Amino acid sequence: MDEQLQQRPEGFIRVAQALAAQGHPHAPRYLEVAARTAQEAADALGVTVGQIAKSVIFKSRTEGRAVLVVASGDRRVDEKKVSALVGPVGRADADFVKAQTGFSIGGVSPVAHANPPLTLIDRELFRFDEIWAAAGHPNGVFKLSPQQLTALTGAPVADVVQQP
Repeated sequence: MDEQLQQRPEGFIRVAQALAAQGHPHAPRYLEVAARTAQEAADALGVTVGQIAKSVIFKSRTEGRAVLVVASGDRRVDEKKVSALVGPVGRADADFVKAQTGFSIGGVSPVAHANPPLTLIDRELFRFDEIWAAAGHPNGVFKLSPQQLTALTGAPVADVVQQP
């Protein structure tokens, strides 16, 4: 591990290692500013908010496990659509998110979770050739395509957002 990476937060390192292990061509970037929201990330990267692949964690009401929805930053996840696909879900608090994923809210990556979540990918991300996802810390991001996202996560693509 290079010296610069060693100085980064644990979640960022975990994501960097997972991406490298899967042969992902883009190492994560550590931004000078925190990007806890899709808008903050888009502003920092100079891209549209829709190109931000935001991670939204729900809690399965039947299994108690994390359900991760990776959605386009300009869309709102529809909890009813998610529940129709995976069973009843509810909102997850910060402690649940940290315990299940190993990441804090604002830095939840679609990969390298402490406990693998049930994952769904928003089909609206496929409007873009290039998207950006969180890399395990509010200052961390990485570039990928929607196709690479499905390959990295093994997750199905679904209609999980409210119509604009």
